Amino acid sequence: MSVFGPEHFEKVIKGIDLFNKQFYWECHEELEHHWLEDRGDNARYVYWAIIQVAASMYHVRNSNKEGAFGLLKKAKEKIDFCEKNYIESQFLLQNLNWQEFKDKIRAAPNNGELSELDELYNFRFSGKGVSFE
Repeated sequence: MSVFGPEHFEKVIKGIDLFNKQFYWECHEELEHHWLEDRGDNARYVYWAIIQVAASMYHVRNSNKEGAFGLLKKAKEKIDFCEKNYIESQFLLQNLNWQEFKDKIRAAPNNGELSELDELYNFRFSGKGVSFE
């Protein structure tokens, strides 16, 4: 069982930059590569949550309510897994606004109107000492 550390952070930076630019599908593709590569490393659940939120936001953009809400439900499950299995680390919490990300995911309804996901759609990652361009 591993926790999210600097080596994982290096792998997600490009995907997070794509997420911040609202290139959600490209974020999904970038992080999926690392998610597949890191089989056996539970820190991949952090990537997986970001992947599922990115794919959900892609569905929001394309007015696919079922896809958007379905993937957010799955992302909530990944967040719960990360917490229950102690995958989150001080490094993750200090170097990425992970708690804010989790709060926005959890605040999102399980169904409803796509406009209810605007706050999550407009979320941007920020990092301590990291510039996402």
